[in-house]
Amino acid sequence: MSKVRVCFLGTPEFAVTSLKALLEDEHFEVVGVVTQPDRPAGRKLQLTPSPVKMLAQAHGLKVLAPESLRSNQLILDEIASWGAEVGVVVAYGQILTQSFLDSFRFGCVNVHGSILPRWRGAAPIQRAIEAGDVESGVTLQKMVKKLDAGDILGIRRVKITPEMNALELHDQLAVLGANLLKVELMDYVRGNLAPIPQDESQVTIAKKIEKQESLIDWNISAKVIDGKIRGFVYGPGTYTLLQGKKLKLHKATSVPGVATADPGTVTSIHDDYFSVACGDGILKLYEVQPESRNRMLVQDFLKGHDLKVGDKLGV
Repeated sequence: MSKVRVCFLGTPEFAVTSLKALLEDEHFEVVGVVTQPDRPAGRKLQLTPSPVKMLAQAHGLKVLAPESLRSNQLILDEIASWGAEVGVVVAYGQILTQSFLDSFRFGCVNVHGSILPRWRGAAPIQRAIEAGDVESGVTLQKMVKKLDAGDILGIRRVKITPEMNALELHDQLAVLGANLLKVELMDYVRGNLAPIPQDESQVTIAKKIEKQESLIDWNISAKVIDGKIRGFVYGPGTYTLLQGKKLKLHKATSVPGVATADPGTVTSIHDDYFSVACGDGILKLYEVQPESRNRMLVQDFLKGHDLKVGDKLGV
């Protein structure tokens, strides 16, 4: 069988793993790559190509990076000239039109970082950890115009351990997503796999994370705060206030039980952590980041900060 000609659409590191897998697989030929335009990054805000663009250029692939695919006929004509049979979309970051999805012989497939139909939308990895899910996974779906609503071609599952954060889950899912392309995508293209419709009654939405969600509310439970800290390490992070200054929270564990102090109150201080009362339970903080400082262990933080039992966070 001749190689399957692929148009790859993707942008961040999550998509790089999938693109690498297709480039290394003798059954596929990546005929071109579409990614987001170069964006300002780093302290100097220099225009920086996406991780996918850097990999594509390193392999001498054709790369397009339009601001929008929707109404750019020149770009659409250029993609059509590549003669791809299937579009593979991994965290591309733009809405695709039905006519674009239909322009490939086998349509477009998408690698999505959740077990669909749970967590359709922008932030499935963060929301799964924030919600305390015990399982996550990655789905290969046949794309339709409605967001993440396409028929399922394959799923890989992974357990979420109590200490796992969103970056660790992200890295596992990226590898599993690439495996779906090597196995299920090939089976689908060969006609050996029938797509399965999603159960619409089980849909949940992983809405985009807003900046104001980063501020910790100590009135909620310690378990929920811990999930938020682990979920948001992948962006935008979490913080509280200490003596009017931002204190970012990087690593914590929750302890169930009834707090004996008002939410946000420091209840105990130890060599390597300090405890904070929450609306329900206690949160032990192990790694923090004071304003304008680097991330640090609490034992180092305590050397430079006169923190006392009874001090309040969040003010």
